Amino acid sequence: MATSERRTGRLRVRVADSTDELIRAVAEAIAAWAAEVLSRQDSFSLALSGGNTPRALYRLLAQEYGQRVEWNRVHLFWGDERYVPHDHPASNYRMARETLIDPLGIPSQNVHPMSTDEANPDDAAARYERELRRFFGTRPRFDLVLLGMGADGHTASLFPGTPALRERTRWVTVGEAPSEPRVRLTLTLPVLNAAHAVYFVITGEDKAEAVRRVLMEQEPLPAALVQPEQGELIWWLDAAAARDV
Repeated sequence: MATSERRTGRLRVRVADSTDELIRAVAEAIAAWAAEVLSRQDSFSLALSGGNTPRALYRLLAQEYGQRVEWNRVHLFWGDERYVPHDHPASNYRMARETLIDPLGIPSQNVHPMSTDEANPDDAAARYERELRRFFGTRPRFDLVLLGMGADGHTASLFPGTPALRERTRWVTVGEAPSEPRVRLTLTLPVLNAAHAVYFVITGEDKAEAVRRVLMEQEPLPAALVQPEQGELIWWLDAAAARDV
């Protein structure tokens, strides 16, 4: 498994020759980090992302890492969610349930999806924040947050120029996407930047320009604003996404 790495301050960029090699490298890193964390504390908190690349990652974790990770000690949360029912094809929860949660038999009490059944999405955001506060206390320090990035530089459901990107008080807020389903729930930058570790996992040539703008031009796109204050930040890229860096 060939991956190259370069480091800029606390930011590390790891590039794999192919998407398959990248997914396997990320799975190995997750397993190693979970084992390290669980050697010194009772549980491992993991915030999941949606999309096609995470789908492949979750399938690999379920197929080959069932014994290497103590999944009964892993608590799953979501970085964002489309405001659709949990059985909707666009639901991030449904995707994770089908590819990761059900195949591994992760206990239901360890699974913390974002509620999408309130009439008012703001109420759902407040409800999820209460759940996070019950779990974390006064500071939401995820052990690991998985993120992707869109071609416009958005991450989670923090889209360029939207109020969600400017939220600095709430832990969870309502995001607005430029395409359907437009209404989203999302963790905010203060939560993402409090994490012990953040992994961006990005594939495909269509992301190459945004990757360049973030990593080379340091433009203030949403993804560029994720800079954990005391945590590790790794950008995992396949060769296509890393074309211009």
